[in-house]
Amino acid sequence: MLAASAAAIGAPAILSGAAPTADPVRVGHIGTGTRGWDLVKYTGGIKDAKVVAVCDVYKPHLERGIAAANNPEAKRYHDYRELLADPKVEAVVIATPDHWHEQMMIDAANAGKAVYCEKAWTTSVDAAKRMREAIRKNKTIFQLGHQGRQYPSTAEAGRLLEEGAIGPVTLIHTGRYFNGTKERAPWRWYGYYSCYDRPDPAQVVKDLDWESWLGPAPHIDFNEQHFWHWRCYWPYGTGQAGDLLSHELDHVQCVLRWGIPDTCTCTGFNAFFQDGRETPDTWLAHYTFEKRNCSLTFEGCMNSGREQPPEYIGKNGRLFFNAIGQDANHFVTYPDSPAYPHMGRHLKPKFTFDPSKGPQWPTHMEDFLQCVRTGERPKCHEDEAFIEVVTVLMSVASYHAKRQVRWDPVAEQIV
Repeated sequence: MLAASAAAIGAPAILSGAAPTADPVRVGHIGTGTRGWDLVKYTGGIKDAKVVAVCDVYKPHLERGIAAANNPEAKRYHDYRELLADPKVEAVVIATPDHWHEQMMIDAANAGKAVYCEKAWTTSVDAAKRMREAIRKNKTIFQLGHQGRQYPSTAEAGRLLEEGAIGPVTLIHTGRYFNGTKERAPWRWYGYYSCYDRPDPAQVVKDLDWESWLGPAPHIDFNEQHFWHWRCYWPYGTGQAGDLLSHELDHVQCVLRWGIPDTCTCTGFNAFFQDGRETPDTWLAHYTFEKRNCSLTFEGCMNSGREQPPEYIGKNGRLFFNAIGQDANHFVTYPDSPAYPHMGRHLKPKFTFDPSKGPQWPTHMEDFLQCVRTGERPKCHEDEAFIEVVTVLMSVASYHAKRQVRWDPVAEQIV
């Protein structure tokens, strides 16, 4: 994420409609960096969870995770495998850089823990297959961290679109924008999204187990930019695809339930932040759902302050959400028009979804915790996670290959 989301989990955005769990789920947190800190602050403040363990290889992050746990008996761990061996831990929250997700998630599943893992799920299709297999084999309760799924607006929009409220949907627009400066560039923060004060590198080296942080990534000497700004470099993640496109395309999947797109063509380059980063600041992906006769665009731009909420375009109208995919809790439909409603054509909406008058769903984390107790499947389970990561990786494969790629559903490969 480029900034802490309004729905992101500093406080519940939607009150749970279900009863609290009989007793708190005992949670261990692995990774308390930028996103991980948000998550431990959340679970440390709700009745349905009790944080009993925190693990991080960077001492300041570990200590702030312990402070946020709201449990003086919470244990500190340096090695995540020791946390997984702790019999008090029932469920783990994995919020590490993406290159660690596969091994940690598989080890957690094999250890009999329920797993909440941050997006994007992983960095290769083969890894995703291994993760899915581990979950199925162990019957693991699993949730991928796409909090946009906590909003009832997605279900209502999906119902209207399926019923033909705007006619056949032939085009979907999504996008993410951030207009930073070169002094406050996206992904160049230190420790949290809005923190640009650089810690003393000599002290960071003393407080960090660099080899453990690298883990399965190629070995390099300590590099503070790779540590703090890992989304800028390919060995640790998938750039805008995994961080931003994943949220928007998961929202589309949550609304339409169409699964993995058939094709993707993607281009990208660094148009403004030419600061040594490898992953592009501009990311333009075009997908097709051939059997649905529909195209989908994602426009990622870190050089503009505009916003592109999910927009569904049909033959007879348009459906607009009110915010980016992870925050989209409200939408309106309009009749088709040669101009957008906000460009001077003040059209009356055909339909307005009012979230205050609809059903109340649990937050995304509450959904996970309740499923740990009930044994039900969370909303963003392993099959949904597989759809998410393949969609993400199709854009990465197209960008690197400089050509259109296609998903082969029989071989389960990007070709």
